[in-house]
Amino acid sequence: MNWYLKRTGQALFTLWAVVTIAFVLAWSVPGSLVDHIVDQIVQSSSIEPAVVRESIESRLMFDPDASVTEAYVTYMTELLNGNLGYSFVASDDVSTILAEAVPWTLLVMSLATLGMFAISLALGAIMAYREGSWFDIANTIVGTVTTSIPYFVAAFLLILWIGYSDAPILELFPPRGQKPPAHEVEPGFTVAFVWGALRHATLPALSYIVTGYGLLALSMRGNSIQTLGEDYVRVAELRGLPSRRIALRYVGRNAVLPLYTSLLLSIGFMLGSSVVLEQIFQYRGVGYWMYEAIDANDVPLMMGTFIVITVCVVIATFVADVTYSMLDPRIKSGDQGEAY
Repeated sequence: MNWYLKRTGQALFTLWAVVTIAFVLAWSVPGSLVDHIVDQIVQSSSIEPAVVRESIESRLMFDPDASVTEAYVTYMTELLNGNLGYSFVASDDVSTILAEAVPWTLLVMSLATLGMFAISLALGAIMAYREGSWFDIANTIVGTVTTSIPYFVAAFLLILWIGYSDAPILELFPPRGQKPPAHEVEPGFTVAFVWGALRHATLPALSYIVTGYGLLALSMRGNSIQTLGEDYVRVAELRGLPSRRIALRYVGRNAVLPLYTSLLLSIGFMLGSSVVLEQIFQYRGVGYWMYEAIDANDVPLMMGTFIVITVCVVIATFVADVTYSMLDPRIKSGDQGEAY
């Protein structure tokens, strides 16, 4: 129980620290927040600057002329009440924007995580059992090469290769957007809409999979080779246990543990890289709106996306710690049960 309380306390402290640092950095940006937004709106419309300024100041969560301490206290109070503020870029409440954006980002991350885990697990195990063969050597080279490719380069290549291909089957994967157009498929939890959403999420997910599976597969290979040399595996072979049981119960279960925690902790990288990746595909998830917020100096939306990303990373780290001791019977919940 003390361990769980300790980890919960660390998670809450991390959330508070990230929100505080992000707020101070956003507040320290040169120039007035209100003036910057007013200039942007006035340039694209014929509304009087005074009217725009009054409208903006009425929607801010804090007084723009207040000190950083007063603004911080006001912001944290509103945040604890569930108010994330108003976005001037999207002309909507931040909570409403993120409520719609988070599921799209989670869809891509789920597809990418499941894809990387399945490919890395199977490929790494086969490479270990066929150590030194042409299959092992070829996949080691391919895995090393794909790992060195930046995810955004893979995204551009996928768009060129798949998104604009003349092959009929390749036209299934649209290179822009996160869902089918409303005039083609009515939004809702229907087979047609879900299938359309999966099609739009395929290319962003493949960008993660292509550039991330190699390192995990090589890690699985190394872990499997090390596990194959353990005494308990040799004893199981001498006892005449079926090779399938040895591979699954003895080798696979122990070799997959580092892969499992690495996969969970890679969620932070996926969320961070989504800022660029979702802009490339014009995929309106959390990363897309973070980029738009930073570009327009939209502090409420910027802070909201920071908070969402931090919460996801903290939850993933907490889950990795808790479940690691469940998967590995050699480790008990406690200070020695941490997954990293």
